[in-house]
Amino acid sequence: MPPSVGSAPRPQRWLHAPPLPPLQALSASLLDLTALAHQTPPQQMLHDALHLLQRLVPFDSAWWGEVSAGNAQAAPRNWLHGSIGLSQRFAQEWNALAAGDEFARMSMERLGEVICENGPDAPGAIPPELEAFCRRHGLFHCMAITVELPGSGMMFFVSVYRPPQGPPFSGLEAELFGEFVAHLLCHWRHALQRLQALPSAHPWDGHALAEPDGNLLYVGLRLGQALHQAHPQWSGPALPAALHAGLCKVPGTVALGKSTRLRFEACGPLVLISLVVRQPGSAQPPSQSPLAPRELGAATLYAHGHSYKDIALALGLSPATVRTYLRSAYGLLGVRNKVELVSALRK
Repeated sequence: MPPSVGSAPRPQRWLHAPPLPPLQALSASLLDLTALAHQTPPQQMLHDALHLLQRLVPFDSAWWGEVSAGNAQAAPRNWLHGSIGLSQRFAQEWNALAAGDEFARMSMERLGEVICENGPDAPGAIPPELEAFCRRHGLFHCMAITVELPGSGMMFFVSVYRPPQGPPFSGLEAELFGEFVAHLLCHWRHALQRLQALPSAHPWDGHALAEPDGNLLYVGLRLGQALHQAHPQWSGPALPAALHAGLCKVPGTVALGKSTRLRFEACGPLVLISLVVRQPGSAQPPSQSPLAPRELGAATLYAHGHSYKDIALALGLSPATVRTYLRSAYGLLGVRNKVELVSALRK
């Protein structure tokens, strides 16, 4: 999302334009994206999708992830990110400079709109430290789009870059980029919905999804802020090292401050992390479901209208195992149909 200035040369991958006419190229890319969304593990989906985008709209480097816009007391902040062709410290460096990034601010204010900035800024147009950052990382021609990630408190963005020797992004490329990212976000939302398996009473902003090694795929704003408050040096995209023990005790909880705990539960090949805040004056822990985590996950997805096959794919189970979990859930909850199941899960 940062603005654009000159940089050192990079491999010229952008020289090879899509061989098909634009509409056919977009159609082929969206078909490939749909197949990828159904066949690729969620932890690999966004990275592979950006490589598909690179075939449609060639770029030299890219950055994507979750960001919050900030306010009068706090600067914009990147919470989770992935990248192609950029330094591992890119996001951490940007967080330190985010307050002065007008290109990023414009993208976050104009949600759903593709923002392009081709060529260098006028001398003195951006803070010197931000200009040095852009030169260091080769951010010359820039194109970005930011959209709301519903229920999370976060925004999701994709930003792509070309070096000085690359051509500016065209109006046609901006249209192709915007259409592709809209479809990508739709697939990503569906992947999160399948994986989180949460009743509607539990908002996404207090949850996260992590790989067994601690790398985060998704984090809600409330949980991200709690992590940052307890671990001020934490900048993602992995859990703070002090919390990795929770990944080995699934299901289980780990303290995060005096009145907050994190609950860790299995979620297919991933780990679902939930923020549990004890209310002041309450000595009682939150009520516990009689269902085991995977029974609860299967029952919740089924209550939300997903098929046995969809649930099996989301949780890494066989359809037969899903049916077994649902029979068990019906018995433990004392319900006879889906309507009663939905009601029981919301209690």
